[in-house]
Amino acid sequence: MKKLFIAGLVIFSFLSSFAQSRKDKIAIRKVLSTQVNAWNSGSIDDFMKGYWQNDSLMFIGKSGITYGWHTTLNNYKKHYPDTASMGRLNFDVLEMKPLSSLYYYVIGKWDLQRSSGSLGGYFTLLFKKIKTNWFIIADHTD
Repeated sequence: MKKLFIAGLVIFSFLSSFAQSRKDKIAIRKVLSTQVNAWNSGSIDDFMKGYWQNDSLMFIGKSGITYGWHTTLNNYKKHYPDTASMGRLNFDVLEMKPLSSLYYYVIGKWDLQRSSGSLGGYFTLLFKKIKTNWFIIADHTD
């Protein structure tokens, strides 16, 4: 009887963990989808809602490492001053791995179609669950 109880507890724990992992993946994909929709609507401010609004936010790009939500916002606005330069964004998530119950590692491709010349590359994101929401706390986009 004791073995049956323990086996049931293990199975319940596994299924509960699996269900939570699925919920987390859906929530993270929603953050990315919301970012794409905001970008394609011309709103960098709304796009930035997917990032942790903190001075410790890390962004790594071709110019190196920068820190801070406001710095990242200003850099986006500097490099994409209007909707023509913003073009049409698409993300393709290639891999999502839980690192713990609070962190996810996401790898994907980005594609920016625009009349002045299309761009694209890969990204690696570190998501953190803060309270009940997922935010990007580190972004390496190339």
